[in-house]
Amino acid sequence: MAGRNEETLEHLALLGNQNTRYKFEYDPGILEAIDNLHTRDYFVKFNCPEFTSLCPQTGQPDFATIYLSFIPDKKLVESKALKLYLFSFRNHGDFHEDVVNIIMNDLIELLDPRYIEVWGKFTPRGGLSIDPYTNYGKPGTKYEEMATYRMMNHDMNPETITNR
Repeated sequence: MAGRNEETLEHLALLGNQNTRYKFEYDPGILEAIDNLHTRDYFVKFNCPEFTSLCPQTGQPDFATIYLSFIPDKKLVESKALKLYLFSFRNHGDFHEDVVNIIMNDLIELLDPRYIEVWGKFTPRGGLSIDPYTNYGKPGTKYEEMATYRMMNHDMNPETITNR
């Protein structure tokens, strides 16, 4: 395997598009997938340090870094589509816990990954930060066991937080 060619990428509408439109309302339809050309286990990690959404009650902005890690099966998420999808939360009102679960559910539907986790590190509002974490391992596989283990141990060695 030498790499990808135009034929394998022709179904992508966003990558390379110079007329990108940024949606300001939540839209999971923005997400696009590409074929995973590798059969071994490996992690793909995305960090979005400029994520924003709205408090559903007050309409005030919430800011976070969203950490997304997954072990792909047959599909990968196309990164520009992921960026635009995350941007679509800009005017979406939901609680922090809901946001990370929505992101994970949309990516499970798109990718059917072996394993996935989403962690939101929200900046404080009113003196309190909320950092919801969720994960999923494909049922009946070693990834389900991995999800259980990682859930129980996800915050055993927390990073030093310097931006809040």
